Amino acid sequence: MTAPPPPRRPGIDAVAVVMPAHNEEQQLDRALRAVQRAADELQRTRPDVAVRVVVVLDTCTDRSAAITAGYADADPRISALEVRLRSAGASRAAGIRAAVLRRPRPVRGQRSTPGPWPGRTWLANTDADSLVPVHWLVRQLEFAEAGADAVLGSVEPDPAGMDPELLRRWLDRHPFEENHPHVYGANFGVRASAYLAAGGFTQQESHEDRSLVQSLRSLAFTVIATDSMRVLTSGRTQARAPQGFGAYLRALGRQRPPAPAGN
Repeated sequence: MTAPPPPRRPGIDAVAVVMPAHNEEQQLDRALRAVQRAADELQRTRPDVAVRVVVVLDTCTDRSAAITAGYADADPRISALEVRLRSAGASRAAGIRAAVLRRPRPVRGQRSTPGPWPGRTWLANTDADSLVPVHWLVRQLEFAEAGADAVLGSVEPDPAGMDPELLRRWLDRHPFEENHPHVYGANFGVRASAYLAAGGFTQQESHEDRSLVQSLRSLAFTVIATDSMRVLTSGRTQARAPQGFGAYLRALGRQRPPAPAGN
């Protein structure tokens, strides 16, 4: 007897992009331009999908707030949320709450609806030091509407200003491939209903993305890992989070190379 097909997931009619930032004035402008292009591309191909971008300014003392305000003034899809949490997980969670509790202006062909966003919402997460590709949101929705509850994208450290030996070590350990084993907060999408069922992002300084993915998998949600929407992220080793990507790169750079064979 043939097994019944898995239940079809509801379609997506709203996307919320959440980007935490802590003193990212050197990177934020490029990061927001990249997200803006990805939102434009999604709404060009899917004008029925509403998009909102929330920049979570966590304890910023530089020009990050002013940079975000400039984008928000020019683009009604973009807004800022100022918090003092000093936690990547708590910042992401706060951004998601802000994104789903206030509906954006309607896109072409939609009527304005008061109250929370509809249940068919996709949450796309990135970082303020990262550049998403133009098809970033389009690709996530393709996976979502094919049945994915979460999508784990890949990242590539920006080689500009990065030690070539450190980059080589990283690439050796992180080959670009489908079904990869890695989780990056800079390139992570999840259906809002699955996010809520799994408990959301915890208030961790680091690894909040891994904890959420573990919870999603334990609840048998469909999690897809892909290299088809790779994000370029900062290769700096001055970490913002104590156990985040920059800290990992710094630790990798301190490792001694293996001894030559035969010695």
